Amino acid sequence: MAKNMQPILKRCKTLGIEPGTMGVDKRTNRNPKQGKKKMSEYGLQLNEKQKVKFIYGVLEKQFRKYYVMATKKNGITGEMLLQILETRLDNVIYRLGLANTRREARQIVNHGHILINGKKVDIPSYLVKPGEVITLKEKTRSSSRIKDIVEANSSRLIPDWLDMDKNTLTGKVVSLPGREHIDYEVEEHLIVELYSK
Repeated sequence: MAKNMQPILKRCKTLGIEPGTMGVDKRTNRNPKQGKKKMSEYGLQLNEKQKVKFIYGVLEKQFRKYYVMATKKNGITGEMLLQILETRLDNVIYRLGLANTRREARQIVNHGHILINGKKVDIPSYLVKPGEVITLKEKTRSSSRIKDIVEANSSRLIPDWLDMDKNTLTGKVVSLPGREHIDYEVEEHLIVELYSK
């Protein structure tokens, strides 16, 4: 499986992403380059696509597949694309506060620690559906590592399309996420324009 191993802070600076969006609590000490060139229309569209791909840790082939899925859904294509990305299992684990970053969430899923409706799911790109219940395996729930992660993320706001019981570490998908649940700056119409060419 291909992995994105780019350094987070460096990439955030290049793409103009707040490190907090990635679940990273650091700041870069480097000064931004003086006199950045004005970007072309294509450059802006490409930057927006690269930004969203990097936030969710998705590579080009899969991202394009999600775009095609979004075009077939009823609704605004850009918003449908963001909805699909938000409902990825690794993102949901991150949103529920069961991982510090999406990369860590992907690892937790890959290692078979997650159950959906009582069945093991180890595919980070699995798209969750409303009504599905997400739990940790019994053994994982009692591990000190998970307890530390949950404690560290106790103040993180859980979006209202998800429901989380912090005592049993059980999450539920209440509904599909809407555009208002996207907590970072993105102009998704630029991505649609790029793929529409």
